[in-house]
Amino acid sequence: MLRASWESYRLRFTFLARTSRQAMRVKDTYFVRLWDDARPELVGLGECALFRGLSADDVPDYEERLSRACADPYSSAESGCSSIICGFEMARANLRQGGENLYFPSAYTEGQSEITINGLVWMGPWRTMLSRIREKLDAGFRCIKIKIGGIAFDDELDLLRRIRLRFGSDDVMLRLDANGSFTPADALARLDRLAAYGIHSIEQPIRAGQPDEMARICAASPIPIALDEELIGVPSDEEKRQLLSHVRPQYIILKPSLCGGFAHADAWIVAAEQMGIGWWATSALESNVGLNAIAQWLTAHHPAAIDIPQGLGTGALYSNNTPSVAELIPPHLKFKM
Repeated sequence: MLRASWESYRLRFTFLARTSRQAMRVKDTYFVRLWDDARPELVGLGECALFRGLSADDVPDYEERLSRACADPYSSAESGCSSIICGFEMARANLRQGGENLYFPSAYTEGQSEITINGLVWMGPWRTMLSRIREKLDAGFRCIKIKIGGIAFDDELDLLRRIRLRFGSDDVMLRLDANGSFTPADALARLDRLAAYGIHSIEQPIRAGQPDEMARICAASPIPIALDEELIGVPSDEEKRQLLSHVRPQYIILKPSLCGGFAHADAWIVAAEQMGIGWWATSALESNVGLNAIAQWLTAHHPAAIDIPQGLGTGALYSNNTPSVAELIPPHLKFKM
């Protein structure tokens, strides 16, 4: 019989992590362990990466739901929490592979391939952001993701102008993440101004839950639009197809911990590819445990995606992160044998 237990863990950022919604110094996460009575020495480890303030999982009884899932691991999906579902998917995959650091074997875990990733630049004072951008470029990243919406818009435009004075679009790919900081009324005007700087794509220009407005913006925007938070809480495959068919984004961003787990992420990918919509995966600020599992899922289930810059370079965000089995040599993530 399967048994499970959980424990909480507080991750501490090495800096004040700002988005347009909140500023964070810590992030709470949960580790779940799964084993079989027949072989209790083999333990599967997963991460239930609750994202407070963003995820639909941010409910008062989250720990009670996690306890119920551990009491009956066979029905963990009934928790109704995406992060719990994903954490148990990780733990089951890890248990099947005999524990340790293996979740989904592939050429990546055998050291035969590597994942291209983007460099992530958080919000902050414009001089701080400019310094962070220079650090990412000097380190070797050629796809930079910049979170915007936390400082004056004109200052953000000036940052982009400074980058383009040094690096053209052929040299550096710029992705933006607005985290829903634009309004439906001002979004297109802002996108028009941003387009002058050769932007590859922008995530979630307006807040999720406005599909008609998002569809209008996707149809008229001079910059390709990527849906992120919009994918949270869409349970059925048919509803996924309906949302993508209605909104018609150019890209979707997949955070398995937020969009229903690995099986749901796979379903999003199937629906997107049928409609010619691009995608890439990113973390939901997991520890190295979840980051490792997501990287292995990506390379095992979708190996053709590893040359597209993925958002999996978040392992250095925390001062007390769990040990990593991934080695970051910008712009690539490699599995340490």
